[in-house]
Amino acid sequence: MTSIKFNDYLQESLKNPSFKASYNSDYSKLASAAALMKARETAGLTQQELAVKASVPQSTVARIESGANTSFDTLSKIAFALGKRLIVDFS
Repeated sequence: MTSIKFNDYLQESLKNPSFKASYNSDYSKLASAAALMKARETAGLTQQELAVKASVPQSTVARIESGANTSFDTLSKIAFALGKRLIVDFS
């Protein structure tokens, strides 16, 4: 049985434009989810506490932290509640 390193497999797969588009989309959502979770935990807030401060349902915070899409308006509310700025970077 031949084995392949994950990074080698990923680099080969990223040559496929369709795969690359899906990968980049999912990666961005998960990176945003992780950033929100880290900021919330650093602030010492539960999802419910952040939701109250941001005037959004707790389920919205949970969905964003699990990688679901949301609006810039909602992200701005959450960023403001955390004392942060929302920055969008097309790098």
